[in-house]
Amino acid sequence: MIAILGAGKMGEALLSGVLRAGRRPSELMATARREERAALLRERYGIEIVTNVEAARRASTLVLAVKPQDMGVLLEEIGPRIPAGTLVISMAAGITSAFIEERLPEDVPVVRVMSNTPVLVDEAMSVISAGSHAGEEHLKLAEELLTPVGKVLRIPESLQDGATALSGSGPAYFYYLVEAMVDAGILLGMPRAAALEMVIQSAVGAAVMLRDSGEHPVLLREAVTSPGGTTIAAIRELEKHGVRAAVLEAIEAARNRGRELAGG
Repeated sequence: MIAILGAGKMGEALLSGVLRAGRRPSELMATARREERAALLRERYGIEIVTNVEAARRASTLVLAVKPQDMGVLLEEIGPRIPAGTLVISMAAGITSAFIEERLPEDVPVVRVMSNTPVLVDEAMSVISAGSHAGEEHLKLAEELLTPVGKVLRIPESLQDGATALSGSGPAYFYYLVEAMVDAGILLGMPRAAALEMVIQSAVGAAVMLRDSGEHPVLLREAVTSPGGTTIAAIRELEKHGVRAAVLEAIEAARNRGRELAGG
């Protein structure tokens, strides 16, 4: 039995993906703060909606999908009720496995997950790390749970803050660039809708080429960059304005801010 505690947008997306992958509604349960939210989940997916304590007692896998600031209170509530052998999967950004383990019975395995919002369209990038009591079998269970909603990558927990900055926040950087490119299209006289369609399709096409070709991004960029052409003129301006350095510094700043938030 799998229980998703805190079935908000991310939790619901995971729930939906697991069901599409072949799990029966009878194998899943969820918790929700508000009764109207609970009723919606019950009606939409046919799953059982329970309290946090009941989920902790009955589930063999607990997915903690609450907000980071709510994790401490949740663990105080469910920690003493979790049986030995239960797998705990945390999807809360910035919360270390050690923080969770300290509030659970001894030897309960914890797997830390950082995912991102494309989970809503089954294109998430989820990175997972084993806590001190989690082994290969626990990582495999986490992978099995997350694969229906995107890609899964194992990393050491020491890299989780960097993964949060690079991948967790990553979609926002692409949206920011798309926004700027659409504005450029408008500056050049294009209707907003046309500019948006061109930029989105260019982004999708470039992403698919990166994923499927196996080529280094430098080689793909050079293939578009003719000597004395339009692309190299644009690249020169980007380099002149320090865009590459700004990206490096922005992602480092995101990593540092994540550490600050985790430290309270």
